[in-house]
Amino acid sequence: MEEHIEAFLEALRNRALSEHTISSYEFDLRDFQKFAASRSAGIESVDHTFLRDFLNHLYEKKPKLQKSSVARKLACMRTFFRFLVRDGRLKSNPAELITSPRLPKKLPSYLDEDEAATVVEMPQGSSMKDLRDRAILELLYASGLRVRELVGLNDESLDMPQQLVRVFGKGKKQRIVPFGEYAARALAAYISERNRLGVVEVEDDGQIPVFVSIRGRRLDARDVQRLVEKTRMRLPSGRRLTTHTLRHTFATHLLERGADLRAIQELLGHASLATTEKYTHVSLEHLRAEYDKAHPKAKKRG
Repeated sequence: MEEHIEAFLEALRNRALSEHTISSYEFDLRDFQKFAASRSAGIESVDHTFLRDFLNHLYEKKPKLQKSSVARKLACMRTFFRFLVRDGRLKSNPAELITSPRLPKKLPSYLDEDEAATVVEMPQGSSMKDLRDRAILELLYASGLRVRELVGLNDESLDMPQQLVRVFGKGKKQRIVPFGEYAARALAAYISERNRLGVVEVEDDGQIPVFVSIRGRRLDARDVQRLVEKTRMRLPSGRRLTTHTLRHTFATHLLERGADLRAIQELLGHASLATTEKYTHVSLEHLRAEYDKAHPKAKKRG
């Protein structure tokens, strides 16, 4: 089995997938490899019944795996065996006969308006780093950008007079997103200080990255995630906060204030309206909470 796994991982590397993605595939395959070895099973003897035994083994492990983890491992098996069939190593894909476990629907976590204001106003000070961190948080909340979209921005992506940003999202699909006055002020203050210090370096393709380190290099997604994690640790509530939380908060607040779902879909860059519709459930929960709090007959008084 080792030979087949190595061939599969090499094929993934040739597709220029991230090391994180490749490591995840390898971790799941090594788990399967150990199980197969415990049963003295070679790759040719693996059928859908054997894979069901493997999934049952995962459910019975201590600590017990979540359904989402089992579903991920099954998806890995499907991709692995599909490669083996395509490469002529096997005749059929046994994983195609197995249905993925039904996953519970998770509603996106989001901040209320006061919490969001507290988060984006957390960075104080006039240093380039403080101004940059404030601009990053303001823009994430004001535009709903994905973190990789944000770090990929160049100066030419911003239309400061119109308060618009041009983004290339998943599949290199372009969209235009407004970002409002608060983010505009934060961006202007940061860019002015960045330019005054002259730290930013023009990249090989002639582009000037918007968000840079104090040494002038473009920030990556991990840099922004560390900023958000540091901000979370300073919150009095200690509640969950990620870059995606700010994206969810952006969408939820728009919906609560009457924005059209189709417009929110465009702003988020969702290919399908069904992806955006999860925010209607969040909004309904918010309305229910407000009703229970405000209506005299909403709940029985003790």
